[in-house]
Amino acid sequence: MKAKRLKNSLRNLLIIGLLVNLPYTFASCSDSDDSVNPQQTTDNTFDGKYVIIDTYQTTCYDNNAVITDPSLGEDFYGQDAQHTGNLSNFVDNGNGTVTDLTTGLMWLQNLPDEKYNYDECVNYADTCTLGGFNDWRLPSIKEIYSLIQFTGVTGMEESTSIPYIDTDFFDFRFGTLFGERYIDAQYVSSTIYKGTTMDGNETMFGVNFADGRIKGYPTFKDFEVRLVRGNTNYGINDFVDNGDGTISDNNTELMWDAQGSSDGMNWKEALAWVQQKNSENYLGYNDWRLPNAKELQSIVDYEKSPSYTNSAAISDLFNVPEIITEGGETDYPWYWTSTTHYDGPSPNKAAYVCFGEALGYWSDIWQDVHGAGAQRSDPKDGDPNDYPYGFGPQNDAIRIFNFVRLVRDI
Repeated sequence: MKAKRLKNSLRNLLIIGLLVNLPYTFASCSDSDDSVNPQQTTDNTFDGKYVIIDTYQTTCYDNNAVITDPSLGEDFYGQDAQHTGNLSNFVDNGNGTVTDLTTGLMWLQNLPDEKYNYDECVNYADTCTLGGFNDWRLPSIKEIYSLIQFTGVTGMEESTSIPYIDTDFFDFRFGTLFGERYIDAQYVSSTIYKGTTMDGNETMFGVNFADGRIKGYPTFKDFEVRLVRGNTNYGINDFVDNGDGTISDNNTELMWDAQGSSDGMNWKEALAWVQQKNSENYLGYNDWRLPNAKELQSIVDYEKSPSYTNSAAISDLFNVPEIITEGGETDYPWYWTSTTHYDGPSPNKAAYVCFGEALGYWSDIWQDVHGAGAQRSDPKDGDPNDYPYGFGPQNDAIRIFNFVRLVRDI
């Protein structure tokens, strides 16, 4: 499909002018000059636009390996690599900051010397005056997720791993630097879960750029922190019910099917289901696709959760069927994405987004361990009964047969 691109150079120059006034380079979060620019508190250049950045995945996979790009009608057609979205347009400002001209967000390039718990991260943002600006903030989960790139690989050790972030522009380090697991590279966000996890902990959603996931973490944990400023509208949806079974998001310029699938299916079946719907000219369109991880995460409503609003973590405009979980409770499904998650020795997993609780077998019971709104991954194929107590450090439930929601460009 035709790639979306932002080509207006005059607007790009305007964004640089609005965001950049940084004549020096600093490794810390304060400027040697005590002056600040209090007038730079908002940036409405983007007029509410929420530009979803592509995953950068360019390789096609079957259930276990790299394959030649499949054609229409073949198995595994329509996966992430076969649709290119908006690319970041990073500018290294030469002063410890990086601006993405596509999103209108400016980021701290370097990480602090230490990690901080959530309250310390809030204080770090409140006191940061790098470049003379006093409007640095903790990014929302949707803002920080804009930086993830699914060219990353979670190897079996640090030496075989590739970070899920562009290290040409951003400082990155594995957790081993702090005596932790190499995959402990969880980045803070301002998004607090509307619920609790792991035996009742207050929980914050963070992005792990070492293992390619969004999870909810206890706020007392220490996190990496990368502050942001600019485009305060980023991550805000503007849904319109079109009255024909579709929902448009005017801010992302994506159209969604309101109904979604009524049953779960494995990843290969999910891709085939999309092809079937296109052959039927479903809802009057034949260019539906399985959303990539960043597109699907864009419609999560982090103000909702099953325990807080008795609903899925999504706008009420969308239909989300109830399911019975591994623990015998009523909840809401997880939905497949078209994005392969290269987690482990082979590309046998694909990313999904939890619109119900992100269950794991913790403290000898099935409970919410990562929060509704998490992005994790499942094997693309197999038998969930082979994982009676989940898999991984928090014994994540393994379902394999996840639900599907279609998307198309407006």
